[in-house]
Amino acid sequence: MSGGSPATARGRLLVVNWQDLEHPQAGGAEVHLQENLRRLSRMGFDITLLCCHFPGGEREVRWEGVRILRRGGRSEFNWQVPFLVRRLLREESFDLVIEDINKIPFYTPIWQSHPVLAVVPHMFATTVFHEINPILASYIYLLEYPVRWLYRGVPFCVISESTRQDLLGRGFAATDVEVIHCGIDRERYTADPGVVRHTAPTVLYLGRLKKYKSVQHLIAAFARLRGRLPEARLVIVGDGDYRQRLEHQAKSLALQDAVEFTGFISQEMKIQHLRRAHVAVCPSMKEGWGLTNIEANACGTPVIAADVPGLRDSVRHDETGRLYPYGDLVRLEQDLYDVLTDAQLQERYRVGALAWAARFDWDRAAVQLAHLIDRVIGKARVGGAHAS
Repeated sequence: MSGGSPATARGRLLVVNWQDLEHPQAGGAEVHLQENLRRLSRMGFDITLLCCHFPGGEREVRWEGVRILRRGGRSEFNWQVPFLVRRLLREESFDLVIEDINKIPFYTPIWQSHPVLAVVPHMFATTVFHEINPILASYIYLLEYPVRWLYRGVPFCVISESTRQDLLGRGFAATDVEVIHCGIDRERYTADPGVVRHTAPTVLYLGRLKKYKSVQHLIAAFARLRGRLPEARLVIVGDGDYRQRLEHQAKSLALQDAVEFTGFISQEMKIQHLRRAHVAVCPSMKEGWGLTNIEANACGTPVIAADVPGLRDSVRHDETGRLYPYGDLVRLEQDLYDVLTDAQLQERYRVGALAWAARFDWDRAAVQLAHLIDRVIGKARVGGAHAS
């Protein structure tokens, strides 16, 4: 089955990612990829997205002009990708393979001959050892490590300067790595003057509940904060395999009445939380960018984040919020106290946050990505003509 007409398409793209937005474990990487794909489709690109299947999901769907093929289970998808991709390349005509390197790479440059564009939110490196058991962490680390050699000469699209510097440190040429920042949905994520902030000083965490996200640091710092600001509340929005441990931690610190775990919620409810909180916190040990930080800023909410790769790109210290040394609970508590108790500081950060968030737009990001794709396809065509 063809995804469209090669004669009329601006270019035919075969995109490979672990999962799509409907997958229960989808996160920021999927948002980033598909917000771009939907716009690339409108620009005339014919797009097929290959990803893993999940229980209850259809094997083939159309989404915003993008054909999505779901094949194989999540645990073995990377081993099936070479066979699935080569079959698609035999049956259909594609101009470019786009690989989203998200945790474990698929090594597309070494087992097929089409040009490849790699999209990278961030590389895990040793961070993975803080998240899962040593055996599985070693498996992921060892599969990611050869990227520095096997993808040499492949053009990369990264979402932050931190990720760019990571790749340059691994030996990639600066000319092969282009930064295209994430956008935001500017129609949904807005400050609404009609929405009143919570009466109680409220701290918000929004994201997956994974160990490396370090929400445990936020809960511990919040427990210290309650000694000085007993009326403060913490709302934790999101779900994940570390939720039970976090709930146990909150209970052990006698915070049951002050900490709310909402679980997964609708986008509309998420935006309401962003608008009503006084400050959002991202305590993660590493991120590719920090999309929720910009979304919070767009809703007029300042952000306190760990000063780590990715987050230091999306938060401007003392302008849109604050950056603190990762794991420094004393500093995190003080930053929370300062923002929650100083109305003038909070307003200054709110103004800075709105101005910063206004710089990010998915349409602009997709146009930049389209230009990069055009260059990669054009270079491949010229190279093919020379080779023939």
